[in-house]
Amino acid sequence: MKNTLSSLSKQEYEQYSYRISKSLFSTKEWQEAAVVGVTVSIAPEVDTWQVIREAWNQKKTVAVPKCLPDEKRLQFHTLTSFLELETVYYGLFEPNPERTEKMDPADIDLLLVPGLAFMNNGYRLGFGGGYYDRFLKLYKKQTASLAFSSQIVSQLPVESHDIPVQKIITEERIIECDSI
Repeated sequence: MKNTLSSLSKQEYEQYSYRISKSLFSTKEWQEAAVVGVTVSIAPEVDTWQVIREAWNQKKTVAVPKCLPDEKRLQFHTLTSFLELETVYYGLFEPNPERTEKMDPADIDLLLVPGLAFMNNGYRLGFGGGYYDRFLKLYKKQTASLAFSSQIVSQLPVESHDIPVQKIITEERIIECDSI
């Protein structure tokens, strides 16, 4: 899957990310959310930098996760500027805890959940840490994932602890997930 994503041209990556963002902004979940939880993307993931900018433009609060490896959990922080980010392991961007405030996850209205591959029923293949699956067990509000169409697959290994997302937004369509 990583090879498939890496094969997108720069033009395709930019255009598809733009389409995905525009579709997200048209959803009821986005329009009603005052607080959006979102991971700061690195290529070849769908670009979330433009999602964060638009959230700020719409006066939404942006919450970004920091991985706490010792506790194997996510801690969300309010992000008001990209200058509040720091580069951590694997080149990921996370909130600098000295420059940002912690946020209660219960305040997040819409959580954008990252993943490597997705099925139409909302189950996803993450990046291997299990951080989001642990978080989603306790999070009970709206969830969606942003994905390129090439990330939608018919089969994935699903385990008992996996939690599906409610919606997947691609450059071609919005998938309302039914995990039954």
